[in-house]
Amino acid sequence: MSMRVLPGHAEQFGATWDGRGVNFALFSANAEKVELCLFDPQGHRELERVALPERTDDVFHGYLPDVSPGQLYGYRVYGPYQPAKGHRFNHHKLLLDPYAKAVTGRLIWSDHLFGYRADSARADLSFDRRDSARGMIKGIVVDDAFTWGGDLPLRTSWADTVIYEAHVKGLTQQRQDVPEAWRGLFRGLAAPEMVAHLKRLGVTAIELLPVHAFIDDRHLIERGMRNYWGYNSIGYFAPEPRFAPTGGAVSAFKSTVARLHDAGIEVILDVVYNHTAEGNQLGPTMSFRGIDNACYYWLKPDEPRYYEDFTGCGNSLNLTHPHVLQMVMDSLRYWVEQCHVDGFRFDLATTLGRGAQGFDRQSSFFAAIRQDPTLSHVKLIAEPWDLGLGGYQVGAFPDGWSEWNDAFRQTVRKFWRGEEGLIGTLAGKLSGSADLFSHDGRGPRASINHVTVHDGFTLADLVSYAEKHNEENGEENRDGSDHSDSFNCGVEGPTDDPEILARRKSIRQCMMACLLLSQGVPLILAGDEVANSQGGNNNAYCQDSPIGWVDWSNLNDPGFDMTALIGRLAELRRRFPQLASQRWLGMGRPGEPHTIQWWRPDGAEMTEGDWHFEQARYLCWTVGPLADGHPPVLIAMNGADIAVQQMLPDWPGIREWRTELSFDEAPAPHGLQGGGEVAIPPYAVLVLGGYP
Repeated sequence: MSMRVLPGHAEQFGATWDGRGVNFALFSANAEKVELCLFDPQGHRELERVALPERTDDVFHGYLPDVSPGQLYGYRVYGPYQPAKGHRFNHHKLLLDPYAKAVTGRLIWSDHLFGYRADSARADLSFDRRDSARGMIKGIVVDDAFTWGGDLPLRTSWADTVIYEAHVKGLTQQRQDVPEAWRGLFRGLAAPEMVAHLKRLGVTAIELLPVHAFIDDRHLIERGMRNYWGYNSIGYFAPEPRFAPTGGAVSAFKSTVARLHDAGIEVILDVVYNHTAEGNQLGPTMSFRGIDNACYYWLKPDEPRYYEDFTGCGNSLNLTHPHVLQMVMDSLRYWVEQCHVDGFRFDLATTLGRGAQGFDRQSSFFAAIRQDPTLSHVKLIAEPWDLGLGGYQVGAFPDGWSEWNDAFRQTVRKFWRGEEGLIGTLAGKLSGSADLFSHDGRGPRASINHVTVHDGFTLADLVSYAEKHNEENGEENRDGSDHSDSFNCGVEGPTDDPEILARRKSIRQCMMACLLLSQGVPLILAGDEVANSQGGNNNAYCQDSPIGWVDWSNLNDPGFDMTALIGRLAELRRRFPQLASQRWLGMGRPGEPHTIQWWRPDGAEMTEGDWHFEQARYLCWTVGPLADGHPPVLIAMNGADIAVQQMLPDWPGIREWRTELSFDEAPAPHGLQGGGEVAIPPYAVLVLGGYP
């Protein structure tokens, strides 16, 4: 019996359950007809195919009173197949609803996926009439109801924020104290043991690598690998089902957010709105390409058969189109309002701000977020570059945004590997990178400081490998960056040499101290605290294996584990809030609030000539008290291979300097007075607090 179909409404996209039936609505400006396909619970058999009866302002819609949550569905969209004009409609291809809030099925790669026959000289010209429904991902109708209890946004201030970047599976897959049934899943993120570890580190926010539904690339499947990191999105409203394989990914994700919030930990999502998994003109037709290729993607104006590729992934999503922008905004609001996430890190964010003339910090995307009553209050973090012309835009994003600061990363790495002539540059990065961010009312929190992230070496590998070792990726070690500013301390890879191991540990400690003692917002890569290694692989995007998972075997091993150190550093940020001040620190006299002074080892303030001493491998500075009376703090960093004797400054109202942090087994005693000396060992950091 044919299913009843009523006109429904066009106001809300996707499949919307109202307690009585489901409204379906799909945007397509250039389609001629849209059919809704309903499937059996396993997704193997198509049960019903109905045409959406109404079209309102380029939205096809219909209401089915006999459909309820749990129903599997997809679309077939009719229209012209004219690649030369940018149109790639093919009603033989089952398409995923861009607004699907849950998905099921694993993509099965075959020639049936593509909108053309591969036996053509110009492959994208030969229309493929074969059906591919069995191998496609399908949407699931969901009920948005969820019992949140008293869960409210944490709204942790930027000054108090410490971010921990992690992969859902990789974080807990090898964590033995997490229940086995939870490992590698959303549930494992909020396991009591995992939460306790994050609290020991002083972490206030966990930033998750992509959890939007994504697919594994064909070339990886053919090599027996997977797209582990997940930067290959196909569903911007649906959580990836592999992180809740027993089903119920939506409720599993929401429950995890609620549990993390109970522990005072915010959830930030790494989101990929710059491109989709459909690739270039030879890629598969799975959703956007078959719904309205000319609207969703940037096409080359002179040859719309081809895509503008600002991302290096084959295509670029076109946020200058109002409906594409609306989809992205709807997606962001959904994750905040329905899933209670606290912020977003935008992958290749320059693409999102592109217009006809290139990157525009006044673009419609930035304007839409700025005026949005929901999104303007969450944490917004940009990866401020893409691969297009003029793509590097560090420091150019609008007020209200924070940005990954790769200049901080490069400077810290180079300084601790032994490069000279960097103390001036390092001082600028330690004090918030004002050269990049002090404009248009932006404060130090605009800088997301990091030494390592998922893309590149881990901290342990950074000091253990001079060269990348990506052979396991199957690309003959050609992938990954060749310019990592890494060093091996004398031996490439693992070693039993105690001197090399000690030096590696010292430098890891120093880099972590740089990160947590700098103005700006620190971001820690998961596993760096326990010297997690990827065996020198600096591009583990395809390694859903022990290479890509965090190895926790060094936990509680004093030779490698820095959990306690990081926790102490995070505590220092709380006890001395001027370290994380959202005001720019200016030069001034000792004792004045919100000031910073730089000191020579002889206790005199640094002069212009001191900054140009090329062989300098040492910095010492004080950060003045806040107006409410917090004591000043002195920090000394020694990147040289010899100890430095530092004379302590006389400070108005300060009777003594007390040791707050030292790597030395025999730290400086309490009660050091101004004019006295303290030894800073090689490759070490010392923190002293001033007390009346």
